[in-house]
Parts: sequence; C-alpha cells; structure tokens
Amino acid sequence: MSIPAILAPVFVQVALTFFLMFWMGRSRIARIREGEVRIKDIALGERNWPKQTQQIANAFGNQFEMPVLFYALVILALITRKADLAFVVMAWTYVAARVVHAYIYTTSNRVTRRFQVFLISALILLLMWVLFAARIFFAEVGV
Repeated sequence: MSIPAILAPVFVQVALTFFLMFWMGRSRIARIREGEVRIKDIALGERNWPKQTQQIANAFGNQFEMPVLFYALVILALITRKADLAFVVMAWTYVAARVVHAYIYTTSNRVTRRFQVFLISALILLLMWVLFAARIFFAEVGV
C-alpha cells in the first residue's frame, strides 16, 4: 500500500481531534462571554461548563485515549511494511467509528449507543493489533 493510502485515515483522525478542539474552544468562549460561566468557576479546571460544552470537551479528551494506540500501530505498520489493503480498510473503519462516536457524544450523548460504537471501534483496533502482531511473529518464523 502507498504511504498516502495508509496515512489518510490518520489525517482524518487528526482532523477530528482539531475540529473538536476548536469547537470546544469556541463553545467555552461563548459561554464565558454570555456570562453563563465565570472565569473563577473554571480557574482550577473544575467541570462547571454547561452540558453541551462539557460533552464537546469530553469528546475532545477522548481523542487522546484509544486513538493513541491507533497512531502507534500505523507508525509501526509503516516502519515494518505490514500495512496492506486489509489494514487500510480496518483503519478507515476504525476512524469512521471514531467520527460516529464523537458525533453521538456531542449531540444526543445516548450512552448505550455511544458505548456500542466505542466497542466497535475498540474491537476493530484490537483486531488490527492482533493481525499486526501475527504478521510480525509469523514473518520471523518464515511462514
């Protein structure tokens, strides 16, 4: 697979993270300007934000949890040249699930639905890691 094909899902995941960051910042600034939140109420990092603003912040923070394993895996797959079409398809599926997860988190925030999508993304990422590890170990054996 080409490097652009392998990295395209990473770029989308990074774009999602920056989108949520800017949306969070805009929402927070708006709440402060409207007087809904006072600076002293958030000065120590306390979660005194309105529900929607906190949901956006939570979705943003979530991009630094499981996706870190995705980033590491893509880097390792590139270095070891173990990223094939199946890897890229799974990467796109993982990122699509992350986008849906963030959408649910920042809108309806239906926890059951959000968890289902999270679980799908986690299982895809787990499968990607298992297949990658198998390719690494079986390549060493010469199978």
